[in-house]
Amino acid sequence: MRRSIIALAGTAALATLCGCTVQSPDAQDGRARPPVHVDGTGTAPSPSGTTRDDKPSVVPTPAPPSPAPAVLWQRGHTGRDVRELQARLRQLAWLFEAPTGTYGPATEKAVRGFQGKRGLPPTGKTDTVTWQRLVRMTHEPGQWELYPMGGQPAAAPDSRCLTGRVLCIDKTSRTLRWMIDGRTVSTMSVRFGSQYTPTREGVFRVYWKSRNHVSTLYHTPMPYAMFFSGGQAVHFSADFAARGYAGASHGCVNVRDERAIAALFAQVRNGDKVVVSW
Repeated sequence: MRRSIIALAGTAALATLCGCTVQSPDAQDGRARPPVHVDGTGTAPSPSGTTRDDKPSVVPTPAPPSPAPAVLWQRGHTGRDVRELQARLRQLAWLFEAPTGTYGPATEKAVRGFQGKRGLPPTGKTDTVTWQRLVRMTHEPGQWELYPMGGQPAAAPDSRCLTGRVLCIDKTSRTLRWMIDGRTVSTMSVRFGSQYTPTREGVFRVYWKSRNHVSTLYHTPMPYAMFFSGGQAVHFSADFAARGYAGASHGCVNVRDERAIAALFAQVRNGDKVVVSW
């Protein structure tokens, strides 16, 4: 009897160590019951067969690609905005020719170089990202940075230009209008004298025309000269054509477009009015 009790006690201890319980053969239904599994983690199985710590796998959805920045200007575009783009590129020495307002091969090459230098896709097209970067690195160009070689719009004509045949010259906008009875026939960019040899202002008359004139004072060519005040005349200037507003005349009104002044010279008559104003 004592041996039986000791044997039963040993069996119970072994069962405890092994993590399971044992039913005695004389259970209520007279049959031995299978052992009950004890999860050492303390987590009961879920009905689906996964433990409560298991989480369903989630496949992340890839983010859609960012849209390409909008293109503002590219080859073939024209206008004042393109002229500003060119002036800003000149400030950074990516473009060396004067702004023209036309997006040509030179502008495209300059934009491509600027983009490549700053890690942007070198497309040669000015998109919003390229433009914002350029604006941050430059200052807003002034009037004569935009038009260093001429081509600027003409100012409204002086009231004294609205009757008759008039060479209407405006120092503020640096333009000349050829007007007949208040109608503008043609316009062109002009350059004036420096502060030491200023172009006189007022109302004058053309008193002499000289097709192939050479200055007797400065010994420089003055083709298509139309004299209106002493030795001051409207004439073509090769220096203005080459250097733009970087230079000045000795008091004359310089024109840089030779074809335009040749046509003007053919139309103007002695006695036609000349108005020079600010």
